[in-house]
Amino acid sequence: MNRSASQAVVSGLHSQLVLDRRLRVLSEQTLKLMPDSGTVLDVGCGNGVISRLIMDSRPQLSIQGIDVLKRPSCAIPMDIYDGDHFPFEDNSVDTVMFMDVLHHTDDAMSLLKEAARVSRQSIVIKDHLCDSAIANRILAFMDWIGNRSHGVRLPYNYWSSEQWQLAWKQLDCEPDAWVTDIGLYPWFAKPVFENGLHFLARIPVNT
Repeated sequence: MNRSASQAVVSGLHSQLVLDRRLRVLSEQTLKLMPDSGTVLDVGCGNGVISRLIMDSRPQLSIQGIDVLKRPSCAIPMDIYDGDHFPFEDNSVDTVMFMDVLHHTDDAMSLLKEAARVSRQSIVIKDHLCDSAIANRILAFMDWIGNRSHGVRLPYNYWSSEQWQLAWKQLDCEPDAWVTDIGLYPWFAKPVFENGLHFLARIPVNT
């Protein structure tokens, strides 16, 4: 089997075993951390499918997306932005969400500060914990498989548990919800690709 055929097989398996499940599970788990109603800014929204699933389950929420790349289609209203400054006024949305976005940036802290600026209530984050060299390799492999075909920038900027703790201190707030057993992968893949590598958190702001 040549290289292109092998990549096609890997991509197909990823879609069947990972992507569809990820969209469903992340939308269900993220919904638990969202307000009952109000406005949400989805930073790095991609194709907007997770946000669309959330709104379908909770119609009282209105989710607007921003991203540095425009996909061929997006399931929610979205605007292109410069990757640094969110085109929103201070305290103008109820919640800001980052779904596996911050590790694609060189300066995640600046985006977290932007989120705290525009949010009235909370920041919801799905991202990674990278506390070992092997964790870094696994996360980089998953990142490459999931994003290379979409032209997404891959700096592999994964933070350790200590770095996340420092981020909470800089934001002067602590998560009031923290989930590490998200259920993204089937049982046979979970020991390698999930345990200890992922978290979903809600950080209250302006309290």
